[in-house]
Amino acid sequence: MNIKKLFTTNFYKNNNREYKERIKKDYLINQEFRGGGLTKEFLHGYEWKYINLYRKFQANQDNIWGKCYRWKMKKLENKTGFSFEDNITIGDGLIIGHWGKIVINGQVQFGNQMFITHGVTVGRDIRGKRAGVPKFGDRVCIRTNSTIVGGIQIGNDVLIAPNTFVNFDVPDHSIVIGNPAKIHHRDNATEGHIPNIAF
Repeated sequence: MNIKKLFTTNFYKNNNREYKERIKKDYLINQEFRGGGLTKEFLHGYEWKYINLYRKFQANQDNIWGKCYRWKMKKLENKTGFSFEDNITIGDGLIIGHWGKIVINGQVQFGNQMFITHGVTVGRDIRGKRAGVPKFGDRVCIRTNSTIVGGIQIGNDVLIAPNTFVNFDVPDHSIVIGNPAKIHHRDNATEGHIPNIAF
């Protein structure tokens, strides 16, 4: 096999098209979230660097480039505290509000337009009726120091307030507050937290 043909096989192919489609949407939602413009400081900051590497890894998970991007992510995780544990399910439009410790189980299922910030843990419950990992709908905002665990369903348009512990299902259009947490229905619960952008 000649070198040119070798690097056009699926194992060596760099899926730049998928990466570019996703990172463009991430750029747009972060631009809107951060007031209509992304500064050089932000574009060179840890949050955006990690989003870029995550999207490259996500697009190339089954080839050699994915292994390279995974290695780079691991190095950046040591600096930032971000740990997505090879999770590849985050949909279009990812905002990392601030760098700091973020732990996400690799089996968690995410929707589109996710806001995650420092101190957040999204993980697995290993026993009981809630054993498993969470599944998220679209437009979910998870604020500082919140924990979401177990085989639960988080609906669409959900705001999880700072310092909240969630281990139960949450319906659409909800704000979840406290520990023990309580659910408050609110239409457009994520308004002002996640920009309303149609991709």
